[in-house]
Amino acid sequence: MALGTTYSVITPEQLQRGTRRLMLDAAFATVVGTLNSGVVLVAYALFLGASSTMIGVLAAIPFLTQLLQLPAVVLVEKVRSRRAVSVSCLFVARLALPMMAVLGYLPDRDLALLLLVAGETVNCAFNAIGGCAWNAWIRDLVPDDRMGAFFARRTVYATIFGIAGTGAAAAALQYADPGGDGEPLVFFALYAVGFASSLASTWQLAGVPEPARAVRAGQRLRTLFAEPFRNPNFVRLIRFFASWQFAVNLAAPFFTVFIIQQLGFSAGFVLLLSVVSQLSNLAVIRAWGRLSDRFTNKSVLSLASPLFIACIAAMALAGQVGPPSWTIGYLVVLHVLMGLTSAGVGLASVAIGLKLAPRGSASAYVGTNALVTALAAGTAPLLGGAFADFFSTRELQFRIIWNAPGAAVDLVGISVGWWQFFFLISVVLGLYSLHRLSFVSEQGERPRGEMVQHILNVARRGVRNASTVAGLRASLAFPAGGVIDELQQPAQTGAPDVRQAPPEP
Repeated sequence: MALGTTYSVITPEQLQRGTRRLMLDAAFATVVGTLNSGVVLVAYALFLGASSTMIGVLAAIPFLTQLLQLPAVVLVEKVRSRRAVSVSCLFVARLALPMMAVLGYLPDRDLALLLLVAGETVNCAFNAIGGCAWNAWIRDLVPDDRMGAFFARRTVYATIFGIAGTGAAAAALQYADPGGDGEPLVFFALYAVGFASSLASTWQLAGVPEPARAVRAGQRLRTLFAEPFRNPNFVRLIRFFASWQFAVNLAAPFFTVFIIQQLGFSAGFVLLLSVVSQLSNLAVIRAWGRLSDRFTNKSVLSLASPLFIACIAAMALAGQVGPPSWTIGYLVVLHVLMGLTSAGVGLASVAIGLKLAPRGSASAYVGTNALVTALAAGTAPLLGGAFADFFSTRELQFRIIWNAPGAAVDLVGISVGWWQFFFLISVVLGLYSLHRLSFVSEQGERPRGEMVQHILNVARRGVRNASTVAGLRASLAFPAGGVIDELQQPAQTGAPDVRQAPPEP
C-alpha cells in the first residue's frame, strides 16, 4: 500500500485493522517518549556537562517547535495526503535518535551538546509537522461515535507502555555508574531501544488506511486565526493560559536538575518519581471530570491551579527537610500531590477552551490558544536558563533568632539557593495567572467553596464507609484536523462520509 493511496470508502475490516495498528503505534511511540525525552534527556545533557542555559534551551524546544503546526496546516492542504506527510515526517524525526545515541562517546563535550540540541530540534520539529497531519487524518478515519472509545483505548495503551518504559529507564539509570564508563553505554542503549521502537511505530502507522477527502473551497488561514482575538472572553482565557504556562514552565523543567544536582539523587530516582506522579494523575482524572461537569471547568481550575502552585513552592523547601530518608518521603508525597492537581488542571484546561469556543469554530479557537501558550511555555525555560548564572552565586536566608537570657538561640533557619529562586518567582507569576483566571466567564460557574464542600462531604462518607473494616502532558494539543475542516468551510453539500462504509443493502 503506497503512502499516497486513499480510499473513497473505508470498510469495517479496514477500520478494525487500522485502529489495531494505531494502538500498537501508540504503544511503541510512548516507549520512544519515555526513553528519549523528559528526565532521560535532561540526565543525558547533564552527563555531557550542560549548563543551565543549555537545559533551558532543551526544555523550550518541544514547545517552540509546536509553532510549526501553523505552516504544517498549509503543507497538508497542498500535499493532500495526510498519511504521506505524517509517516514521512515522523520517520525523518526519528532518524535523529541514533545520532543522539552515540554522543556520549564523543571526546568533545561542547560539540556533543550542540549535536544533542540539533538532534532534539530535528526530532521535535518533524514530530510537530507529522502530528499535525496525523490529527487531520485520524479525525476523518475514526467515526464520531467511536472517537471517545478510540482515544480511551489509545490512552490505556500509552499509559501502560509509558509506565513500563519509565520503569526500565529508571532501573538502567539507577544502576549506571555516575560519570563512569558505564553511563555512556546506558544512554546509548536507551536511545537505541527508542529508535527501534520508533521504527516499529512508523511501520504500524504506515499500514493505517487514509480516507479520501472532498475538495472544497473555504477560508484563508489568516482570517480563521484572527477570529478568536475578536472574542473578549476568549482573549481573557488566552491571557490566563499564556501567563499560567509561562509561570509553570519557568520552574517545572528544572525540577530534574534541582533534584539531581542540589539534592544529590540519581536520574533513576527522578524517573521513579515521575511514575508516582503519573499513577496519581490516573487515579483521579475521572473524579476531576465529574467535578468539572457538576461545578464547571473554571471552578476546577480555581481549585487545582493554586494547589499546583503550592506544590512548586513546596519544592523550593525540599532541601530543608532533614535527613535523606525524610527528603525521599517528602518528594514522593509532593509528586503524588502534583499528579493529583495537574490532572485537574489539564482536564479543565482542555474542556474550558472547547466550551468557550463558538460552535463551528472550535478548532480555530483552540488552535490559536495552543500556539500562543506554546510560545509562552517555550519562552519561560529559555529565560530561566539564561538567568540561572545570576542566581547561582546568590543565596537568600531567613532566620528567626530568640534572644534568650545569656545567649541567642537560632530557632528557624531557611536558605534559598539558586533553583529555589526560580521556583519562588514561578509561584509569584502563578498567583498572577490566577488573577487573570478571575476575569474569565464560564456559563453556569459556581463558587469554589461549593465544590470544596462537596469534596469534603464525599471524603467524609468515604472515611465512614472504610472505618468499619479497619481508600497530572495537553492544553497545548493543536487541533489540526478541525482547523483544516474549518479552512474548507463552507463545505459542498452532499459530500460523502468516507469515515465508514455504507450499510449493506
